[in-house]
Amino acid sequence: MSLSADPADLADPTGRDDPADPAGRDGLAHPAGPTHPDEQPRATAPESPKLHQALAGTGGLDTLLRDLTDRAVLAVAGAEACSITVRRDGRLLTVAGTGGLPSGLDQRQYENGDGPCVRAADSDAEQHAPDLSQEDRWPTYAAYALSKGVRTVLAVPLAVDGETDAALNLYATTEGAFRGNRTVARAFAANASDAINAALRIERERASEGDVRTALLSRSVIDQAIGILMAQERCTAQTALDTLRRVSQDANIKLRDLCGDLVARTTDGASQERGGGASGRRASQRR
Repeated sequence: MSLSADPADLADPTGRDDPADPAGRDGLAHPAGPTHPDEQPRATAPESPKLHQALAGTGGLDTLLRDLTDRAVLAVAGAEACSITVRRDGRLLTVAGTGGLPSGLDQRQYENGDGPCVRAADSDAEQHAPDLSQEDRWPTYAAYALSKGVRTVLAVPLAVDGETDAALNLYATTEGAFRGNRTVARAFAANASDAINAALRIERERASEGDVRTALLSRSVIDQAIGILMAQERCTAQTALDTLRRVSQDANIKLRDLCGDLVARTTDGASQERGGGASGRRASQRR
């Protein structure tokens, strides 16, 4: 299988299990225990401020999610590929993944309705399969993943605002790749959740600002159209607005589009020469 890095370089050379979870297969998050003195993780989980700084330079939420999967592979010793699962509109989807990640690894779980990623997202509990060749919780998925060269899976829940189900999924081709490194994975997932939530807030703020700008522009063009009709028909502002609304409904045209057409035609020199614009005449004829 082609993953994002050489397994020989990324696998945990100690082969020890996570001190925080000696059993290694119970699928539940445990309080972090002391790190073994011989354990030398490739990198520590990034601090939230660093993720937030990275967020400021990204091109949006999609870019951030892709960046987080790449960072996870660098931060968690033993990880060779990563993806992020989120439930949207009632369906679990992979919203980002590292290069070289076989797409079927997540999709097969969604189709079966179970698997480490699905269960982590649905139950909000960490799922660890240190050796898929010995895995009996998801035999169908385990057989498929093994056929793709994957031996170990670690799925950590993400606390994402507005999303009840989300998980960070880590893959490796060696057995027990995440032993001794799950605490780092949990810390990374917590910081990633903070960064994703910050990105979501920014996206919502931008959308809200866009709505305000659109509303202001619409109000401006409607006011201009009312003024034009008042001048043409010598009527009140309320009568002009009622006329525009009636024409909008009859012609099945949005009010702001009708008004924009009237304003454009009225201010265009050629249209003025032809009599002040077709929209103005149309609105006047409907009175």
